Amino acid sequence: MSEHDEFMRAAIEEARQGRAEGGIPIGSVLVKDGKIIGRGHNRRVQKKSAVLHAEMDCLENAGRLKAADYQKCVIYSTLSPCDMCAGTILLYKIPTVIIGENQTFKGPEDYSQSRGVKLINLESKECKQLMRDFIHEHPELWNEDIGV
Repeated sequence: MSEHDEFMRAAIEEARQGRAEGGIPIGSVLVKDGKIIGRGHNRRVQKKSAVLHAEMDCLENAGRLKAADYQKCVIYSTLSPCDMCAGTILLYKIPTVIIGENQTFKGPEDYSQSRGVKLINLESKECKQLMRDFIHEHPELWNEDIGV
């Protein structure tokens, strides 16, 4: 069992919750000192939002933190963060991103790494299957979410 399993499991639970609400199954958790301090899932559909990707929802739910706190965090996401979410990760200098998979969608990983972010891809079969099933059933929502 990987040191990341517990936290990715929590992110997957968030993704499943988003799917149950009629949204896109992407989840995220923010971890500081080995404890989850924020959770979220993609809520663009549910909230009719332009910006509530899983990572954004997670950071919003973590509340306002000091810059030094963000720099001690790890963010987990079931899918590779997009440009918007990666930008927020860079802005707050979150040093490590653990992603469930990047086969379905690959954000600006090379750029994030060039800016010092450590990325770990778990290549989770479960995360890939969640997205495959969703895209098969709702291609129009998926295309909207990634800006196609």
